[in-house]
Amino acid sequence: MEVMMKLNNLLAHKPKGEGVNIQVLIADESHINYVQTILDTIEAAAKVRGTGIAKRTPEYVQTKMKEGKAIIALADGNEFAGFCYIESWGNKQFVANSGLIVVEKFRQHGLAKRIKAKAFSLARAMFPDAKVFGLTSGAAVMKINTDLGYVPVSFAQLTDDDAFWRGCEGCVNYDVLKRTDRKYCICTAMLFDPAKHKDKKEIKEQIKDIKKVLKK
Repeated sequence: MEVMMKLNNLLAHKPKGEGVNIQVLIADESHINYVQTILDTIEAAAKVRGTGIAKRTPEYVQTKMKEGKAIIALADGNEFAGFCYIESWGNKQFVANSGLIVVEKFRQHGLAKRIKAKAFSLARAMFPDAKVFGLTSGAAVMKINTDLGYVPVSFAQLTDDDAFWRGCEGCVNYDVLKRTDRKYCICTAMLFDPAKHKDKKEIKEQIKDIKKVLKK
């Protein structure tokens, strides 16, 4: 936890906007009390969109926080504003940024982009040789991914780790994925390959800061 506190002091970005101070932090055990709020927000968003978001258990989200593999956004110190987490797959050859959510009242101010950038930097720092990928059905997330250097790819270029694909079973569109033998679905697959793509300057700076703390 001490390491995460140091890291957050280095990376916490606190711009003022609409009178609200929002910090985007690497989550730790101190944020476990937000888990149910996170899950409720994800479920509510799935119902509104009607396109499906894979379900997570409270234990799973708690583990991500304890491992330092989750990003949480808090408004004015303690109000939940957004979330995202990372997970490695295929013997750490792939890393996925998943579960992105922003509370409705805090949307339209670039918060999703800040959360995704922090999650992406964390993934690149912890798994520098891994391909970073994601599945999304939202145009806004596709644009954010594109800005970070992701490119659209076929599902065949993603991990073949069955554990990852089991995470899609809670999605309302899982039948599409199953019927096509995991070749197609409603979501678009996007991939950042460090062997082919370069990190942007601001991402390199975040990665450098994260690595400094992780080595301690």
